[in-house]
Amino acid sequence: MERTVLVIEDEPNIIEAISFILSRDGWRVVTHSNGVDAVDAVASRRPDLVILDVMLPGRSGFDILRDLRAEEDTAALPVLMLTARGQTQDRELAQSLGASRFMAKPFSNAEVLEAANALVAS
Repeated sequence: MERTVLVIEDEPNIIEAISFILSRDGWRVVTHSNGVDAVDAVASRRPDLVILDVMLPGRSGFDILRDLRAEEDTAALPVLMLTARGQTQDRELAQSLGASRFMAKPFSNAEVLEAANALVAS
């Protein structure tokens, strides 16, 4: 069964890297690059996993995560948060808002692949 990941990220090189890593492993990768209507993008695409950047144009990934967790349809959706700032406070905020996992950039291909597969398997 094909798994779908929605990558909500505004950096083209990160989108390309994640798309390459996961599509090579059999994932269907769809992307979205702004925070303003990201929650709508999740609702319309109904992915198995969301990879969500913290800093997006229009709206933060933390706000998006808060909205996803407040909706019944997306409350349990696995969300992997990505950030260029790996500070403890970002990690703690992501956990308190219900992130399934948190990863700092730069990341390795193996890390992303392992996290995606583990989050969907659980």
